[in-house]
Amino acid sequence: MRRVLLLAVLALALPLAAYADSSIDVANRGGTITGSSAGLSLTGSTLFAFGSAVGSNLGSVSFTTGAFITGDAQLGGTLAAGGTFTITGNWTNGVPNGVIFSGTFTSTPTSPIRWELKTLANGTHNYVLTGGLVDANGHVGATTQITINTGKGSFNGSVSLSSGDTNLSVPEPGTLGLLGTGLLGIAGLMRRKLWSK
Repeated sequence: MRRVLLLAVLALALPLAAYADSSIDVANRGGTITGSSAGLSLTGSTLFAFGSAVGSNLGSVSFTTGAFITGDAQLGGTLAAGGTFTITGNWTNGVPNGVIFSGTFTSTPTSPIRWELKTLANGTHNYVLTGGLVDANGHVGATTQITINTGKGSFNGSVSLSSGDTNLSVPEPGTLGLLGTGLLGIAGLMRRKLWSK
């Protein structure tokens, strides 16, 4: 009985450990995007905004995507799920130190990972990467939009990043509490079945 009571208290305490906000906006700039039929990657990009924290260097953002399913890096297309996406902080302006988010790109039929070529009115080309992200436990969803401008030329395999915006969606405390309570109920049912045998 004491164990069940302890588990109930822990399940109700879960929300206290979660962020109070339901989302955190992250922004980065600079670095180099490289691409081929095997996918895209970003290295050397500087984190300059994390929620309300803003500074010239708060950490870094890097990623790799899956391979192109349709199209290619020069004309645009869709990419396979997988790869990596990492946001690292450096303890500046209250940003956590170390890996803040580590996940992979995720894709659904209604929300694929896209690399789109957009020609602007002045004739220059923007390439925009959009896609969903999920952490290793599937708990934190996120969306990202990475933009580069190649001037009047096309993407030739490597270019500097213009801007990156990522929105980390953190589960609301009530959702975590319901999850914890549900898990506790399942554990209780399993325990009852084992004891009744």
